[in-house]
Amino acid sequence: MKQRDYYDTLGVNRSASDQEIKQAYRRLARRYHPDINPGDKQAEARFKEINEAYEVLSDKEKREKYDRLGSDWRRYEQAGDYQGSPFGGSGDFADIFEAIFGSGGMGGQQRAGGGGFDGFSMRMDGQDVEQQVDITLEEALHGTQRNVQFANPNGLPRTITVRIPAGIDTGKRVRVAGEGGLGLNGGRRGDLYLIVRVLPHSQFERKGDDLYIQAPVSIYTLLLGGEVRIPTIDGKTLTLNVPEGMANGRVFRLARQGMPRMNQSSRGDLYATLVAQIPTNLSPLERSLFEELRRIYEGQPV
Repeated sequence: MKQRDYYDTLGVNRSASDQEIKQAYRRLARRYHPDINPGDKQAEARFKEINEAYEVLSDKEKREKYDRLGSDWRRYEQAGDYQGSPFGGSGDFADIFEAIFGSGGMGGQQRAGGGGFDGFSMRMDGQDVEQQVDITLEEALHGTQRNVQFANPNGLPRTITVRIPAGIDTGKRVRVAGEGGLGLNGGRRGDLYLIVRVLPHSQFERKGDDLYIQAPVSIYTLLLGGEVRIPTIDGKTLTLNVPEGMANGRVFRLARQGMPRMNQSSRGDLYATLVAQIPTNLSPLERSLFEELRRIYEGQPV
């Protein structure tokens, strides 16, 4: 059977740099390592192919021979054309992984009976875990907490309480150290990240730390001036003084009535947009008065 091309094995172009080859090898080795795929013969075979391809492509002289001769390069090596290994001569997979992952990435070499592939086990940190959590705007205002349940390594359920800080916005993450995936061979456990989504509110629209609200106002108040009551996210009501002759859609800023800024003592602002309320179902008297106002406005005789 024709041997698979080493570049195809690592999923890189023939012009790939040494760093690109190393990165591809590291990614694939982690994926197909027998300690991560116990009993999977296909993964074990793939792992051997990956290491064989990397042993050649990571060595300048061997790679040049392979690029020139293809799979025939081995006959030259066996005939004494060139010898040795880029990892100190032995070519041991433990040496290979130590060169790629560093001594900190190894759980120590275990010889015969050690349970790892070709007599060693690789230390790998656990995966980080992400989970989405929905909160209300009021919860984002004051801060809140969520109970997160997951399975322990022994299969039993476990619940932890996670505090979500005040002022948090959609897309922000809350990190819980050491509550992610399990590590292998002494590797540290990953972290848990809660991805926050703040649910839409019926009254307020949020843009960063600022809030926006539409404030209904009568046309009489717009024309003659008056007061408008504006609710806040805190549950309070503020009085807004509207000067006479205000246009529909005028925006007023209420300072420091928005959302708290995370890890700060300041707050955003609240912007209130005046929205004119047109009277309906006019009484005969109201209609008569409006008709008179229209005649005055249009310059007609009253």
